[in-house]
Amino acid sequence: MTAEEKTLSFDTIGIMNMIPHRYPFLLVDRITECIPGKYSKGYKNLTMNEEFFQGHFPGNPIMPGVLQLEALAQCSAPVLMTLPEFKDKLTLFAGMENVRFKNIVRPGDRLDMEITLMKLKGPIGKSHAVGTVDGKVVVEADMTVCMKG
Repeated sequence: MTAEEKTLSFDTIGIMNMIPHRYPFLLVDRITECIPGKYSKGYKNLTMNEEFFQGHFPGNPIMPGVLQLEALAQCSAPVLMTLPEFKDKLTLFAGMENVRFKNIVRPGDRLDMEITLMKLKGPIGKSHAVGTVDGKVVVEADMTVCMKG
């Protein structure tokens, strides 16, 4: 990190000021670190009160893989949205590659997320995202996002 790079963090209100998602679809509780244009780290604390656990699956609650990917995407938004040229833009999924689900995410888990921006060309960003629980990788993906607005 160079002297001009500033590490940012965002609580739930800060995240909601940045992205349009709200309950029950806000899947990031806190951004613990963000260096604009480089990376972000954050987490989601999962409780049995999450609506998706009621139906996925009764008696055997598991966080759906697609929602794990959505959580990673939401955690990735600050990487670009904190850059002056993308302030007040909307971050949209444009693609995913190399998606791997390596373990189950359950109520009581904390899904830690780390996103590293690999490439930025105009409004298109490519990043590598990793989700872990207790230090073990549960989900990994290469994501492409597009800034709109």
